[in-house]
Amino acid sequence: MTHQPQPPAAPLTEATAAVDGSTHGISKKGLSAGSVGLIGAIVIGISCIAPAYTLTAALGPTVSEVGVQVPAIILVGFIPMLLVAFGYRELNTRMPDSGTSFTWATRAFGPWIGWMAGWGLVAATILVLSNLAGIAVDFLFLLISQVAGNPEIADLAANPFINVGVCLLFVLGATWVSYRDMQTTQKLQYWLVGFQVVVLVVFAVAALVEVANGNAFDATPIELSWFNPFAVESFSSFAAGLSLSIFIFWGWDVTLTMNEETRGSHKTPGRAATITVVTIVVLYLLIAVALIAYAGVGTGEYGLGNPDIQDNVFFHLAGPILGPLAVLVSLAVLTSSASSLQSTFVSPARTLLAMGHYGALPEKFASVSPRFFTPGYATIVSAIVAAAFYAVMRFLSEDVLWDTITALGMMICFYYGITAFACVWFFRRVWWRSVRNVFFTLLFPLIGGVILATLFFTTLIDSMNPDYGSGSNVFGVGLVFVLGMAVLLSGVAVMLWQAWKRPAFFRGEVLSRASAED
Repeated sequence: MTHQPQPPAAPLTEATAAVDGSTHGISKKGLSAGSVGLIGAIVIGISCIAPAYTLTAALGPTVSEVGVQVPAIILVGFIPMLLVAFGYRELNTRMPDSGTSFTWATRAFGPWIGWMAGWGLVAATILVLSNLAGIAVDFLFLLISQVAGNPEIADLAANPFINVGVCLLFVLGATWVSYRDMQTTQKLQYWLVGFQVVVLVVFAVAALVEVANGNAFDATPIELSWFNPFAVESFSSFAAGLSLSIFIFWGWDVTLTMNEETRGSHKTPGRAATITVVTIVVLYLLIAVALIAYAGVGTGEYGLGNPDIQDNVFFHLAGPILGPLAVLVSLAVLTSSASSLQSTFVSPARTLLAMGHYGALPEKFASVSPRFFTPGYATIVSAIVAAAFYAVMRFLSEDVLWDTITALGMMICFYYGITAFACVWFFRRVWWRSVRNVFFTLLFPLIGGVILATLFFTTLIDSMNPDYGSGSNVFGVGLVFVLGMAVLLSGVAVMLWQAWKRPAFFRGEVLSRASAED
């Protein structure tokens, strides 16, 4: 039977009856309820993480830090993500709401912290949208140059006018798909993610076959010690692993922002988040082990320690491993960045929708498309801001653009950490009611939150060094620090402006504080 979406709901006012029976609790927003299943949520989650794009850029630099211990670093980075995912799952079970971090932190800590958690999520995802679009442009021209056999075509991506023009077309296409119903997004992502994962698995298996046949570039015997986190020699390497996790695992929480559109909204999104994270770590480990076994960690022509190939490891190794099928790897990375560009729109649009719905932003953000039952206005605003940011920064300075992306690591730690602590505090009255509660509502999210908070402050301090990131600085202070603080302080400024314009939300009259026992 074809699902019939529910009509849109009006923005929440003080008189609106909430889902949980309180006039100051969560409520529906008119999204297309029940339009996403478990498999669809997992696929969209994997798409948002973009494993092909993420790992081709992250594998080389990580090898430079820890050598053959990359699998151990992946496992170390996986731990805080899994612990935080457990916290997200518990919060979603109790309060399924598209505002996720914004809504949950508001319920646990009040409107001010909740608003900043929402700002952290929106800022991170919107700015990453611009990065994904830019990466898609680079790989599009790289793919065309491979097919045509003309390396000069790849250089066209360096022309800022061509680059920005094609980038805007990517954003336009992704916006169009995101504006439509979730079924359209799911159908597109099944193909894009399916192709991406199949190519990555074939790539890894082919590398292992070449090793077995004695044709590897620098055959390196696989050892269990590669998976031992305690074999990593220094704390700085551990810190590098945790930083890596922010980028290679980030995006799984998109499965939670779709909770009001998911069948079984209390349980399915949490299960999807956990399965997504576990699937990604298995895929990452397979690829890392296969490529290290094939190419080694040296600085030779195809060695993973060679700085000349580290910006795009897959592109350089695809030819030796897959021969004439190497073009499939470039196509997979292009597919990865393009599909992630589209699926990443889900998070900021639905968070902005919730913020408008509960009166934390102008009511226009609460509008839902009467035809597609999606947050149309919020989706368009996200696209405009992302496109404008990329265009301006691309013409001003690539250093500023990439340093902003680096600074987003702090933003991700910021809102993930707040959400983890929100889980701990929201469930404080039921911690000791069962052994399960002790682990899933106290210990797991608390440990995950502490790790992310530590990483946030460590990065904040380190980024003050003018040599951090691109090496650019402002009056002797690292540009990454300046940009990160600029994004956070601009959030504070917008929040104060909204508190003046819309005081009801900030007085707790729309979405009040609560605990699991209330």
